[in-house]
Amino acid sequence: MIAGIPLNDLIFLAVSLVAAGAVTGLLAGVFGVGGGAVVVPVLYEVFRVIGVPDEVRMPLAVGTSLAVIIPTSIRSFNAHRAKGMVDTSIIKVWAVPVVLGVIGGSVIARYAPADLFKAVFVAVAFISALRLLFASDRWKLGDDMPGPFLMRVYGLVIGVLSALMGIGGGQLSSLFMTFYGRPIHQAVATSSGLGVLISIPGALGYIYAGWPKMDVLPAFSLGYVSLIGFLLFIPTSIWTAPIGARLAHRLSKRRLEVAFGLFLLVVCVRFAWSLIA
Repeated sequence: MIAGIPLNDLIFLAVSLVAAGAVTGLLAGVFGVGGGAVVVPVLYEVFRVIGVPDEVRMPLAVGTSLAVIIPTSIRSFNAHRAKGMVDTSIIKVWAVPVVLGVIGGSVIARYAPADLFKAVFVAVAFISALRLLFASDRWKLGDDMPGPFLMRVYGLVIGVLSALMGIGGGQLSSLFMTFYGRPIHQAVATSSGLGVLISIPGALGYIYAGWPKMDVLPAFSLGYVSLIGFLLFIPTSIWTAPIGARLAHRLSKRRLEVAFGLFLLVVCVRFAWSLIA
């Protein structure tokens, strides 16, 4: 027993997080996401096994995911930028509204029920998967990116939803950019830059949101951020992120879309099941 957690549970936690960290980094590089769509469900199951109360389990998984995304998104962004595929003009327009959206989402997280986080996951993942798997280039809102005002509105929405989902924004911004005719490779690369804008204020916001629950949170937690989860995810996720980025640029456009769509569909099914089970 260490800090109130049985040794067997700690070993299970460590092995699960190290393995999931490797997968998270790979997907961060391939899909331009911070890996939150993998981190959140993995952490949710791990926290369930070690007995974390249901009322704090989901927000703890989301907050820890945002903390994990900080280094993986930085590494993924640098790898994509080295390929010359990042559109920095989009990131500059989105910077302020995205951060404001993350702050708003963090405030919502302080009071929201656990099922809200799952419902947001299901809705966004399902729409994204349908677009990528079945519609290909036929679903479009325009041939070029919208004006600055609408871009900022989208940025605000992306920030709020990313904070509630525990993701780096790549899943949402990639979908948005492909709706406006941007190639999937460029959408993925540019989306990787949002991870830094979302993860840092998001993690800080979840520390604030979970502070009143410290009496029911597991040991080694800082608000809704598990320090054990954060530290064990980092090494392998940082190592595998550049590998995923190189793989992304070797895949054809359609293969990348199908791979991303299947990945999102799995996430959608997982959380939909947890809502009804």
